[in-house]
Amino acid sequence: MATLGLWEKKFANYSYTVEMKMNEIRCRGVLFDLDGVLVDSTPAVARVWAWWARQHGFHNPDEIVRLAHGKPSIASIRELLPHADHDAESREVERREIEDTDGVIPLPGTLELLQAIPRDKWAIVTSCTRRLADVRIAAAGLPKPKFMVTSTDITNGKPHPEPYLKGAQILGATGAECVVIEDAPAGIRAGKAAGAHVVALRTTAGDAELREAGADWIVQDCAELSVDPGKDGEEFLLLRRRTK
Repeated sequence: MATLGLWEKKFANYSYTVEMKMNEIRCRGVLFDLDGVLVDSTPAVARVWAWWARQHGFHNPDEIVRLAHGKPSIASIRELLPHADHDAESREVERREIEDTDGVIPLPGTLELLQAIPRDKWAIVTSCTRRLADVRIAAAGLPKPKFMVTSTDITNGKPHPEPYLKGAQILGATGAECVVIEDAPAGIRAGKAAGAHVVALRTTAGDAELREAGADWIVQDCAELSVDPGKDGEEFLLLRRRTK
């Protein structure tokens, strides 16, 4: 994991103003990852990265798909092909992902949860480029977010805290005042490093891997979450975990 700078440590160690109980968290904003949290793009992602892996002679495309999930494409390419033309490779991956929207759908509970939160209190924070994020949001029929942070907007991608710190800042909050909803270990680590409470979904990784990354809660999907937005003008939200 990337080393945190002094300013990032300050936020990571921030004295929490978020109140967390067993089944509810009081917070000022919610920061959603996109793929694997709000939309199911797994078939499209797998097709593109499996193609890319075969093009470059990797013998286990499924492992390449797993390694690439939750991180900016260019970061994965740099890691896997240190001496390649990273920008050219990333552009080709992005082009293919933009063209492949077959099977991109909203995950359970996504639409209901987004509709329950005031638009100025949630943001999407994704490792996609802005163009790709816009395409997948439209393909899944999600409401267009008022605020979004993409790989186009940051210098350091997940697991670095920069994306979630920037998302919190856009909402007028600190990382410690927000809840991050993630599915990928890299994203969970980014959220925790930003000082946030992290809710992990079981859409991509197993419970052991999610816990190891630092998840505070683990739920199946957004259908297991609800929000009390409070009264008009109220500063805090109440995020609840549904109990069976």
